[in-house]
Amino acid sequence: MRLRRDKNAAPFIEDCNKIIKNPYEYKGKWQELFNNSNPIHVEFGAGKGGFITELSKANPNINYIAVEKAETIVYKALKHASDISDNLYFLYFDVDECINIFDAGEVERIYLNFSDPWHKNRYKKRRLTHRNFLDKYAKILSTAGEIHFKTDNKKLFGFSIEEFSAQNWLLTEVTLDLHKANVDNIMTEYEKKFSEQGLTINRLVATHKQA
Repeated sequence: MRLRRDKNAAPFIEDCNKIIKNPYEYKGKWQELFNNSNPIHVEFGAGKGGFITELSKANPNINYIAVEKAETIVYKALKHASDISDNLYFLYFDVDECINIFDAGEVERIYLNFSDPWHKNRYKKRRLTHRNFLDKYAKILSTAGEIHFKTDNKKLFGFSIEEFSAQNWLLTEVTLDLHKANVDNIMTEYEKKFSEQGLTINRLVATHKQA
């Protein structure tokens, strides 16, 4: 379903200093924006922003960037938000453009939380764990950079494991029931909803093997 554009989004975004309107200009310069040399963690598909907002408050020595494709989603995420940490900024762009936003090795960690599973096989290239995306992530991640991936969708999880493995990624902390695993975890809005419905959460950490 096409997201309806909110007429209030543009003026709000223009006045909001926590939304970066020209992210292409910061390629290779993100630490200058944060005015420090702390590691950069990015969430692709931040939704309402609850996960990364809480994470940024818990880890003041890490720089966080929340990414969504549509400006309207970013607008809705921030419209009612308060007390956004200094170490968090929001962007809106297509994840396919990530190598034009971030320089090689500029990102230390990527979060992919409850990404659209694109159920039909003909749309598999749109899945954020498709190998085309993984190749781009490998370019922007640091040498020991990680992807932290969570989903309730077991078919997407299986597909993702196959894609990671085919593209030479090392998988660790693989679980089909995150909430029974002994792992520190901040829940997203979707995660809370799915857990209340009795669904189990799948999670893994992926690190790209160096050639």
